[in-house]
Amino acid sequence: MMKFFFFLVGFGLTLIGCIYIIIYLNLMTIGYNFWEYVNFIIKRPECLITVIGIVLIAISIPKEEKDELHIRYFS
Repeated sequence: MMKFFFFLVGFGLTLIGCIYIIIYLNLMTIGYNFWEYVNFIIKRPECLITVIGIVLIAISIPKEEKDELHIRYFS
């Protein structure tokens, strides 16, 4: 149940952060180049919550257990 909660919170944070990143794309229409835009958004806290949300989603994804192949040798 906690993993589902982390997934939902991570999804929400990622969504909010991505919305701000898209909104700040308007800076490119007033003369910012791409590198100035990237430099701007990595300094904004509302854009950094995108990374926190992605980390929470990655934590909530269950890890697959690898089935090992066991070979029996019959004599």
